[in-house]
Amino acid sequence: MTFTVLIPARLASTRLPNKPLADIAGVPMVVRVAQRAQAATSEGNVRRVVVAADSAAIVSACWKHGVEAILTRTDHLSGSDRLAEACEALSLPEDEIVVNVQGDEPLIDPGLIAAVAARLELSPMASMSTAAHAIANASDFSNPNVVKVVLEASGMALYFSRAPIPHPRQAGTGAGEPEGLPNPLPLRHIGIYGYRVRFLKQFPRLAPAPIEITESLEQLRAMWHGHRIAVHIAEHAPGPGVDTPEDLARVRHLLGH
Repeated sequence: MTFTVLIPARLASTRLPNKPLADIAGVPMVVRVAQRAQAATSEGNVRRVVVAADSAAIVSACWKHGVEAILTRTDHLSGSDRLAEACEALSLPEDEIVVNVQGDEPLIDPGLIAAVAARLELSPMASMSTAAHAIANASDFSNPNVVKVVLEASGMALYFSRAPIPHPRQAGTGAGEPEGLPNPLPLRHIGIYGYRVRFLKQFPRLAPAPIEITESLEQLRAMWHGHRIAVHIAEHAPGPGVDTPEDLARVRHLLGH
């Protein structure tokens, strides 16, 4: 199996200006993400790692550090729109698997990237793949900023929600429930996606779904239109992403900067 990693990068950020170029131990954050993606070669055959940016400054910073990057339009509404343009620009084959790695995940596990690609490769009935891990505390389960997913028997997603799902009718009464959580433990969605190029080009043209708008979760658009999403269950939570200056300071500390 071979696959391509695409990293969408947008310069504008309300909470952290110029976020993709934020310095982490002398290297721009988006370059750190690309280097982690390149390390997935040891877990699976990464054919190419490309940053799809909306700014010449990001493209220049990437090439300076030996990371392939292309300039895309500035008016895309979502990362998937930007990746669809990148697929066209790179002339990727229709059946190529693409993994979308967010540009603000400098601690992402390379093995997780390869696992999401492999999950889609082994699921011909699915249009997408993603990942999840077990939720270990009740505060995360009730937090609307923590997206939950429930699966059917074959590991395909049934639904994603900001609500606590599955909701235990009698919370705290199940055997082995830690801190009142359902048993088995609920799953937290991890924001990494695998696509086949054919579907990735189609996805931005699908009409927004009512459930997508209600939950503010773009992956629900695919499900509403009848597409299936295969889910890889990770053993551990991913490293922290970067949305705020406080997040950036935490990551710098973890990397000894």
